[in-house]
Amino acid sequence: MSLALDTHYAAPARPVPDVSLLRLYALRATYAMMAFILGSEVWPLLAHHRPWEIMHGVAVCMLCGVSAIAALGLRYPLKVLPLMFLEIVWKSLWLIFFGFPALQAGPVDANMADTIQACAMGIIFPIVIPWGYVWRHFIKAPGDRWW
Repeated sequence: MSLALDTHYAAPARPVPDVSLLRLYALRATYAMMAFILGSEVWPLLAHHRPWEIMHGVAVCMLCGVSAIAALGLRYPLKVLPLMFLEIVWKSLWLIFFGFPALQAGPVDANMADTIQACAMGIIFPIVIPWGYVWRHFIKAPGDRWW
């Protein structure tokens, strides 16, 4: 008794990856830093907070949300890219309108210096973002229907 192999069956072809594995690991490492370093700072504040001004509470809750979504980026690094876009935009705006003018005005206090340093660390985002993928999937691709 012999087994005949079906020669017509072919394994499904794997699609050519849009993004290199190295770039995916760089994205995951960045998301891990966002999730765990940022998360370790802001989640305890949320759990054990004292009365805050409204905007301070908003900022802490937003940063908790960012760290939670960054954790999702560990599994889906390309689907969570808009989080990195948000980080680039808000950190750039803060540096342009608050951080740099404060530095030009003279010495800054420790809180301002820490925030400037934290926002300046956003320089890593444009480095790890796969811009070719962004062009193909966010800019050039047709948008979703409106109705």
